[in-house]
Amino acid sequence: MTDVASDFARTAAREDQAQFSPRVLFVVPTLTAGGAERVITTLANHWAAAGREVGIATFEPETAQPYYALASDVLHLRLGLPSGGLAGMRSILKTGERIIALRRAIANVKPDIILSFLTKTNVMSILAATGLDVPVVISERNNPRLQKFGPVWETARALAFPGAAAMVSMTQGALDYYPPRQRPNARIIRNPVNLPTDLHMRRNGRTLTAVGRLDRQKRFDRLLDAFALIARDFPEWRLVIWGEGKERKSLEAQVKRLGLAAQVELPGLTAEPGCWVETADLLVLTSDYEGWANVIMEAMAAGVAVVSVDCDYGPKELLGHDKATAERRDGPAGIIVPKEDIPALADALATLMRDPERRNQMGANGAAYAKRFSVQAIAAEWDGLIAEVLSARR
Repeated sequence: MTDVASDFARTAAREDQAQFSPRVLFVVPTLTAGGAERVITTLANHWAAAGREVGIATFEPETAQPYYALASDVLHLRLGLPSGGLAGMRSILKTGERIIALRRAIANVKPDIILSFLTKTNVMSILAATGLDVPVVISERNNPRLQKFGPVWETARALAFPGAAAMVSMTQGALDYYPPRQRPNARIIRNPVNLPTDLHMRRNGRTLTAVGRLDRQKRFDRLLDAFALIARDFPEWRLVIWGEGKERKSLEAQVKRLGLAAQVELPGLTAEPGCWVETADLLVLTSDYEGWANVIMEAMAAGVAVVSVDCDYGPKELLGHDKATAERRDGPAGIIVPKEDIPALADALATLMRDPERRNQMGANGAAYAKRFSVQAIAAEWDGLIAEVLSARR
């Protein structure tokens, strides 16, 4: 373990602080592009700027670099045990190695609390911390009804999760999936919105944008089918799909097959997280399921109207189409359509593509509502939970 980690641990003996400031260790598989990774780096940077001691343990190789900017005073422990295509007994053995390595890191760093993100990592974090007298708060980040892990991991989850000090999710629907025994001290804490501060808006009024991993969950194939229905009516518009993933080749083939090569771009990852809002005039989300739909929240914060399919969880609440949130805002931030209705998706896109005034009004509605998800407000909710968990152990 590095000297930096040892320095981090030695502060356990400090008693000269006027106010208790718990040392936090996040655990997540990687710090590549993704929603959980974005939340972790945002919170870690916020707390580090306030003088808190924060570390992040990942299973990445030692040479891995975070996609999201990480403050220099946030400890990043790369355990050098990345996942990658293993199955059967080899996968079980690799999981055991990760648990042992994580346990050593916890023992060395001596955090006051562990905040673990994502299901498999949550199981490993609970097991790794067993007997070390460090509470583990687990955060489930997706839709557990639709994101399946197979019988081995689901059994491990059922056995391990009762050992957590608390469970955090972004929505009530996700929490309700788990039996009470598997969601101890359950809390809903939304994600913070954290756009770059040096954005340079370059919108031309003709850019339809989608953002996410190029995988089956995001259903960009559905988006391309819908865009093909209206592309000829909007020859000046371009569809830009930001992201990278294993479905790139199939999506590129679909673009060619639909005759959309002149109007569709797949440029990969943005050079800087969140900077896609600089050119977006309208955001579209077509996922089969989401944990919270961070990309919608980012669009709202940037004043960009949204068209989304009605998937669980997040879009309906964020855009003001459920009763509870509709009553607390000036108006909707976008349009919701049935998930499997491609013509309805095409119609909704066309409606806003031809109506800049309505787009602007929805964008303004979204920007006003997104203020409640500031980094300061969401970090304060995490602080409250951390204080409660630690207080209960004294």
